[in-house]
Amino acid sequence: MSSSEPALTVGANRSYAIRTYGCQMNVHDSERLSGLLEDAGYVRAPEGTEEADVVVFNTCAVRENADNKLYGNLGRLAPAKTRRPGMQIAVGGCLAQKDRDTILRKAPWVDVVFGTHNIGRLPVLLERARVQEEAQIEIAESLEAFPSTLPTRRESAYAAWVSVSVGCNNTCTFCIVPALRGKEKDRRPGDILAEVEALVAEGVSEITLLGQNVNAYGSDIGDRQAFSKLLRACGAVEGLERVRFTSPHPRDFTDDVIAAMAETPNVMPQLHMPLQSGSDSVLRAMRRSYRQDRYLGIIEKVRAAIPHAAISTDIIVGFPGETEEDFEQTLHVVREARFAQAFTFQYSKRPGTPAAEMDGQIPKETVQQRYERLVALQEEISWEENRKQVGRTLEVMVAEGEGRKDDATHRLSGRAQDNRLVHFTKPDEDVRPGDLATVDITYAAPHHLLAEGPTTRLRRTRAGDAWERRTAQETGTQGVMLGLPAVGVPAPLPAADGCAVR
Repeated sequence: MSSSEPALTVGANRSYAIRTYGCQMNVHDSERLSGLLEDAGYVRAPEGTEEADVVVFNTCAVRENADNKLYGNLGRLAPAKTRRPGMQIAVGGCLAQKDRDTILRKAPWVDVVFGTHNIGRLPVLLERARVQEEAQIEIAESLEAFPSTLPTRRESAYAAWVSVSVGCNNTCTFCIVPALRGKEKDRRPGDILAEVEALVAEGVSEITLLGQNVNAYGSDIGDRQAFSKLLRACGAVEGLERVRFTSPHPRDFTDDVIAAMAETPNVMPQLHMPLQSGSDSVLRAMRRSYRQDRYLGIIEKVRAAIPHAAISTDIIVGFPGETEEDFEQTLHVVREARFAQAFTFQYSKRPGTPAAEMDGQIPKETVQQRYERLVALQEEISWEENRKQVGRTLEVMVAEGEGRKDDATHRLSGRAQDNRLVHFTKPDEDVRPGDLATVDITYAAPHHLLAEGPTTRLRRTRAGDAWERRTAQETGTQGVMLGLPAVGVPAPLPAADGCAVR
């Protein structure tokens, strides 16, 4: 800290709330923002409260509704800010990086605007805004320090994100993220594994390796097989039950990664690989460096090596210039690939991207009609694929907050190894999030599976112990067991409006 910076004393006993929009990268950044604020003496406001002393918006810039959501919420906070002069509002993330000056023009009651490269500065900026009584804008144009070096308050005791890289070297014409997050920068493998081992020592049993283009890991350090080596190294970490990763790019998906997935027992039989379009001409316009045959070839290889793998994807409908024939090619790939799940998006024009200036922008009604056809097809396929799970015995990691109706139905919820959501009958034994239940699937719906019989086996885990310790610390009670969980677990797949749209 320079001599001109204010001393960080104001955080003591002040409450904070963070509101996150976007993908897993944003969610993980919010965990770091929480860690930074608590390290500076702030305390987390109760869930759902409107009375936090500091409200931080961690924003996304991929889709148009992110802008609308932010400015709508900022407007709703303006009266609270007027009533409570000591209240502070900060805006960070991708939208802040892009619209640094616009935010204060539209919402002059905001105190701090910070970018994707300098999230570690938030406590200092809040204090400077308080002392100087004026808004602070600080946007770094390049990464100041790898975010994983910052304090982190993880949202889950048993599952965690681990960043392998930041930034992206792709130039997709619909995406503004590389301009906001910068070029790819990889972490050293030893640093990643040290973080994984430390998390497992704390009780974490599932980790998700995270990157804007996760399987391009190694390009910055000169090792094209670095990602497959990293997966295999995670397999040697004792106590690590499950390893996932998101999101890969088909261009960089190599055979050594498929072999590592198949041969490493704790790497889960699940793959999320964005398609975006099944049309070669649209993929070319998107500047996606693969074609339909390449994409379907990867899926064929993955299924040959891992027969029970569940594959999910992202698809954009209505990209500029997309013809009916182009759209039919997307439907063809969906039929051939038989995705377990697809995150479908209507193309959203984003200022600053090449696609926004392209000819052939598709009328809204045409996009909507195609979108509905795609969703209907995928819903049918998801249901058919889920029905194939009926009669199988699956190991489910008990989750927090996955089943909104669990209390009323006397069920628990969790994720199978292939990431399918499973609701199952609550056993008589005490169960904690992070514990592992073996159940027999009796029913399938398009978006979940149901196990209505008794639990075949329940394995209490170190992850469940970690959840119990953390809950006891937060509530000040002893021996807390599972009621209705309320704290969120890292989402296993990209959020529907996030920058994981690759």
